[in-house]
Amino acid sequence: MRIPCPHCGPRTHEEFTYYGDATVRRPSATGPDAEAAFYDYVYTRDNPFGLHRELWFHQGGCHEWLVVERDTRNHDIKGAVPARDAFTAGESK
Repeated sequence: MRIPCPHCGPRTHEEFTYYGDATVRRPSATGPDAEAAFYDYVYTRDNPFGLHRELWFHQGGCHEWLVVERDTRNHDIKGAVPARDAFTAGESK
């Protein structure tokens, strides 16, 4: 699997560390259901089938965080953007 790092170009996945779902939002600590929400945030995860946005760290290269769009059915990488750009453009983690 090759990941298209926006800074270094296409690289093998061994240079990266997978950090999980890039679509999960941290819940409010002050909400009425905060304890249950944090339990779900920490322990409950979907097992997506198809296109999925994931957070990866390029440890063997530029040391940047990336949001990678990957098809979980065949590991086909559709693209990658710097995480700071993805999250500041209104997309949330």
